[in-house]
Amino acid sequence: MDATFIQQFFNALQLGSLYALIALGYTMVYGVLLLINFAHGDIFMFGAFMGVLGSWVFGWGFVPTLILSMLATALLGVTVERVAYKPLRAASRLSAVITALAVGLLLENGMLALTGADPRKYPDDFFATQVYQIGSVSISTVKLLVIILAFALFVALFLFVRRTKWGMAMRAISYDKFAVPLMGVSQDRIISLTFAIGTGLGAAAGILWGVAYPASLDTYMGMLVGWKAFIAAVVGGIGDIRGAVIGGMILGFVEIFVPYWGQGIGVSSTWRDPVAFALLLIILVIRPTGIFGVARRQKV
Repeated sequence: MDATFIQQFFNALQLGSLYALIALGYTMVYGVLLLINFAHGDIFMFGAFMGVLGSWVFGWGFVPTLILSMLATALLGVTVERVAYKPLRAASRLSAVITALAVGLLLENGMLALTGADPRKYPDDFFATQVYQIGSVSISTVKLLVIILAFALFVALFLFVRRTKWGMAMRAISYDKFAVPLMGVSQDRIISLTFAIGTGLGAAAGILWGVAYPASLDTYMGMLVGWKAFIAAVVGGIGDIRGAVIGGMILGFVEIFVPYWGQGIGVSSTWRDPVAFALLLIILVIRPTGIFGVARRQKV
């Protein structure tokens, strides 16, 4: 097998893993509340900047910074839900969407005011990078970290949702949020837990993004990446964990392999996003609910 193809395969696996981690935040909130949290991309950005705080200000290494970022971002997610979304549970979906967009703008511009517009990066010694040479293929410890940690989080989340009482309560609320409280389950507590887990995973993606793509941390990084992850969640079937993972992987592989396969016919990397979005649009035309999605009635 071509060494270049294998190299690009690992690049796609890394990018797809990051998209999938972010997409999980969208899919968890939608699965419980039928709410599209359009601020999630900016929460991903917040998590990445918590890494800047932990690494530069406190001088922490990768593991403590990752834990700090996930905890702080989970707290932010719960706060946003309680302050911005909870009062709108009985309101129209349009009100919730507008509020989510407003929260995203607040996070973007608030972080811009605090940190300035200059891009940031983690310290060079934040994560010890080593490159393994297997024939003509180079695999760095950063790639292995992103792929292995992302898949470990996927599996942990899937088992949590499927095998624990808390996960059962989440699935129950997604089916009937009015009947579950009658059984003694706190709806507010389950919703807060959902936001905490979803935003915590977004923070993990932010830290890994900063490690994998140095000098790419800026206050508007969550806009394009967040929208791409949302599209990945929709393609996979928003509300389904498997769908978020598959959708993220599809998007990651398309973005990496379009320039790779297109270079022979003069297709440059600038065509990566148009081709990716066109392919995802075709998938949605064929299957409007996504790969694993099911049709669900919503209140307008």
